[in-house]
Amino acid sequence: MKELSVLITGASEGLGKSFAIESAKRGLGLVLVSLPNSGLEHLANYLRVNFNSKVFCIEMDLTKNTSASEIFEKLSAHNIEVNVLINNAGLGNWSWFEDKNVDFYRTQIDLNITNTVLLTRLFLNHIDKSEASYILNVGSLGGHFIVPKKQVYGATKSFIGYFTRCLQLELSGTNVHISLLSPGGINTKPELLVMNNELKGFAKATILEADYVAKTAMDGMLKGKKEIIPGFANRFLVVLDKIIPGFLKEIIIRRKLKAILTT
Repeated sequence: MKELSVLITGASEGLGKSFAIESAKRGLGLVLVSLPNSGLEHLANYLRVNFNSKVFCIEMDLTKNTSASEIFEKLSAHNIEVNVLINNAGLGNWSWFEDKNVDFYRTQIDLNITNTVLLTRLFLNHIDKSEASYILNVGSLGGHFIVPKKQVYGATKSFIGYFTRCLQLELSGTNVHISLLSPGGINTKPELLVMNNELKGFAKATILEADYVAKTAMDGMLKGKKEIIPGFANRFLVVLDKIIPGFLKEIIIRRKLKAILTT
């Protein structure tokens, strides 16, 4: 089996950065993709010094129409092969639908959906299908539930779930292993840390650290798990969602909506 090399999008911060560090710990070759001036080279140097990693950086805006093609053109030009793809880059929000403009939603959909689909398609052309290869698509528990103020984000993650499950069926019996990561809340930014620290009880138990999520996700991916839901509380929520009748879920959501409106 060839040595594994991983392409990680959105690698300079948050969960993507944790994926990069976890991959380096496992001795994987790294291709890191993130926006220009996002600190990517600083992270790459850290990985080279501390883990003796081979790191290739691509600074690029993934919402560009040609970005997916350009990434694989760069890999080809430098004779770099990857056999693991982690589609991590994404744009979230916590806002009423009318509070964001058209350009924001276009960017969100391009990054969360279009970029993931095109990179996955080109990755399947790039790999040697006689060898084991892996795709990890980062979805969200938000793709399972109706969450007020996350309407478009949740819809994009529902798309990622559907897309991933279809590919799992289409490519079953091949050497291509595809996993869906469905995390709950993750402490990835200072503002999220402050907000998450205000949570109490079960809600707080659903929040996890990025390094734990990255390790759990990569363990599951390499074992060929179809869906990876880190954290017992989050897995319990998914089971509960299947048990609770639809009308009762709607009542709970409407009460949640009323609570948000009064804050």
